[in-house]
Amino acid sequence: MQTRDEHKTSLWDGWNSPPNLVTYSRIVLVLIFLWADIAAGPWGAQNLRLRWAAALLFVVAASTDKLDGWMARKYDQVTELGKLMDPIADKLLILATLVVASAFGEVFWWVTILFLIRELGITVMRFFVIDSGGKVIAASRAGKYKTLTECVGLGMLLTPMWSLASGDEVPTWVNVYHGVTQAIIYIALALCLYSGGEYLINTFGGRRSASSAGGDQSA
Repeated sequence: MQTRDEHKTSLWDGWNSPPNLVTYSRIVLVLIFLWADIAAGPWGAQNLRLRWAAALLFVVAASTDKLDGWMARKYDQVTELGKLMDPIADKLLILATLVVASAFGEVFWWVTILFLIRELGITVMRFFVIDSGGKVIAASRAGKYKTLTECVGLGMLLTPMWSLASGDEVPTWVNVYHGVTQAIIYIALALCLYSGGEYLINTFGGRRSASSAGGDQSA
């Protein structure tokens, strides 16, 4: 008869699988992106070419998120480490971008702080779930929409479209572009908070239900 420990899956199983290697590469790419973004300065004022490069690197880093997930599902290489590291790579990209943007005055600090509280809180909770013997809860549909809108909004923010305008006056289309960008970021924030609450309910609500069920069986 197999013991309970024999049924447990180690967090490090499949650590060197191709999907996980892609995730590690994304983290390295994030670091390169951050260097370019910071060196470019606020709105790319110090180096416009680096701002364009940072925007491109951001898009590549965000797009490859789908690559490792697709590989994991297609080749049946979904691992506990991958389910943990994939959202961490996403959060590193998103939160680092927001912190730099707020430091540059491109995004309000209160927006970034709310993102930080939710994302870091959920990440700590994921570790708590693993440490207590549970499995990592995969991202919900709302969480996936949140990630998508974050990437779209911040990608638009990083892209220096205003540099394409000519003349001294700011064209209307630039103001519209900036307004749409900010609106998408606020939508991402709303989804961020909603999916965070959803994760809390699924984590602790599920545990309470399991405990109640266990109590009924023992009675």
